[in-house]
Amino acid sequence: MKRQIITIDEPRCTGCGDCIPACPEGALQVIDGKARLISDLFCDGLGACIGKCPTGAMRVETREAEPYDERRVMAESIVKAGPNVIAAHLRHLAEHGENGYLRTALDYLEEQGIANPLDKPDVARPEAHKPAAAAAPAHAHQYGGGCPGSRMMDLRGNEPHGSGVALKENGSQGQLRQWPIQLHLVTPIAPYFQGSDLLLAADCVAFAVGDFHDRMLLGKSLAIACPKLDVEMDRYVEKLTAMIDMAKVNTITVAIMEVPCCGGLMGLVTKALEKAQRKVPVKQVVVGVTGDILSEEWISC
Repeated sequence: MKRQIITIDEPRCTGCGDCIPACPEGALQVIDGKARLISDLFCDGLGACIGKCPTGAMRVETREAEPYDERRVMAESIVKAGPNVIAAHLRHLAEHGENGYLRTALDYLEEQGIANPLDKPDVARPEAHKPAAAAAPAHAHQYGGGCPGSRMMDLRGNEPHGSGVALKENGSQGQLRQWPIQLHLVTPIAPYFQGSDLLLAADCVAFAVGDFHDRMLLGKSLAIACPKLDVEMDRYVEKLTAMIDMAKVNTITVAIMEVPCCGGLMGLVTKALEKAQRKVPVKQVVVGVTGDILSEEWISC
């Protein structure tokens, strides 16, 4: 069958191995000084390794290849490598919107009696020798490596009386429960989304609402997006669908500005609910440019 799969330009490849840890499926190895695709079966064709290649030796092409088999990959490669690799694999699938593969992987773990490692705060924490600039707050649980700006951090656990993160020196209290928050960067099955009340806010809302943290964010997980300027909206729909079906969020509050373009955020939630197997209550909050709440109502989607 024809499908998307990684191909390697051998003359360009230096054998540095930077692509190897970027492929949690184990499809790549350095052999005889060059990166090699050792199994069509294990390559998901999503291209995570491409961004790690310093010489541009890797690209995705469409060609004849053995069909990718998520269940076999889990059994023969991922699970044997341990919880850190399982966690990396699950994040990899979630971040690329591969909800079918992700569901198969989660089903396999459940069938085998293997816990989802993303639910464990001690999995894949950064090493102690990481530079200080990449370090998380002392109370944060980190998951995985990569760019500090998109590294998962669970900011719960240091919350006074079960809400908020920490009292600041000036007495104000932040309510952010996780990092990252941009919808392109979040992993929809992350622990802090599990069974949570999700606030999906347009980018401008927090700047308009002076008491945003206490008034809108308190006790909620958060994702932000701009329906006018962001791209790849289909990925947003896939991530929201995964939050509904896999993270099993309890409710979704959609906070938008009064400007017409903001209405697209509600449209993304509607599309996600149409694709999802579960149904969840949805509240729409419309904010004026001066920060006033213009309307607040539960929407039947």
